Amino acid sequence: MKTHRLNFLPSIGLLATALLAMVATAGPAGTPTLKDAYKDHFYVGVAINRMIATDSAGRADNVNQTSERVGKDIALVKEQFNQISPENDLKWARIHPREGADGYNFAPADAYVNFGLSNHMFIVGHTLVWHGQTPTWVFKGTNPPPVGTNAPSGGGFGRGYTGPRASREELLQRMRDHIHTVVGRYKGRIKVWDVVNEAVADGGTNILRKSLWEEIIGPDFIARAFEYAHEADPDAILRYNDYGLEGEIKRRKCITLVKSLLDQHIPVMAIGSQTHVSVSSPDFEQEDQALTELETLGLPIHITELDVNSAQGGQHSTSGDVAGNAATTQGGLVEDANRRLADAYAGLFRAFVKHDKSVKVVTFWGANDAVSWRSQGRPLLFDGNDQPKAAFDAVIRVATGESQNPR
Repeated sequence: MKTHRLNFLPSIGLLATALLAMVATAGPAGTPTLKDAYKDHFYVGVAINRMIATDSAGRADNVNQTSERVGKDIALVKEQFNQISPENDLKWARIHPREGADGYNFAPADAYVNFGLSNHMFIVGHTLVWHGQTPTWVFKGTNPPPVGTNAPSGGGFGRGYTGPRASREELLQRMRDHIHTVVGRYKGRIKVWDVVNEAVADGGTNILRKSLWEEIIGPDFIARAFEYAHEADPDAILRYNDYGLEGEIKRRKCITLVKSLLDQHIPVMAIGSQTHVSVSSPDFEQEDQALTELETLGLPIHITELDVNSAQGGQHSTSGDVAGNAATTQGGLVEDANRRLADAYAGLFRAFVKHDKSVKVVTFWGANDAVSWRSQGRPLLFDGNDQPKAAFDAVIRVATGESQNPR
């Protein structure tokens, strides 16, 4: 905490106000903040919504918040974290909803970046190319889809579009224009970009999931996206980001994909593992194994969207799929949820610390349970009133060397 020498004796009222302010910004008594506890290991970050970035009450990302609640959330973010990611406001549908150079909406993203700069935080951009939350206009054109082609699964935005399509050249140009405009606008301020998000198939033998990016451009859409991002900001760290890398099959697909890109000298500079997990799995050994295998890529590893689901409905899911989220947070909480959540987080952070030569960023997907996309699963370290849970204490104990080995 910064202190300043006073050249005069303040009144009792002013002194009391100052002391109250110090108490309000302090963590739990005698407990270091997350960012301080892990300052010698990695950044500890958080995804923030528009209300936090703009300090405004209202409804955003399906959450209603009063001015008082937003203020508390902002105080928590400033106190505990030294890195931020945007939940939604840099996704294509939010920042570039309409076609053309005049179709951008930069105000929310500008507010997000300014929040990070004003609070001296390491700023991440999420995400440039994704099969979800991409407006239909991006894929529209005059070319009929191939006979027998079905819309990629998932519905919504570009995923369910079945009409006439853009050509490969048209879609590549739209991608390049978008990436150059967005990355270029925040050049030097956003330090890391999720360039391509969730391109690996969940099941089957194919490496890539079915998407309009892949169908129209071909599998090299990933390489082109990284090249365009590198052109726009040669100093930015460029990530490939995906969920479910705790699972052996998907992890190996991801490693195969990234190795192929590196062999082609494509500027993939970090691997993002979302880590949407549950209190049942992965445990320390499983996470340790996942990180060990990801390390074979020789790239920094960023834990990009960490949360640990305590709901009964999704105890063996590591999916980040938005459409399937409701099913994973149903059924009420598991028995002894707070203890199990604490044990799960302790195991994960023991693995992160063990691999801290590779793990450079750990980002929680939401500041507290109330604003989490999995709020019914109570997946974060702070409850809906921004109070630390037992899981917070467990994570701090790992950093201070007080954690116990798994029973």
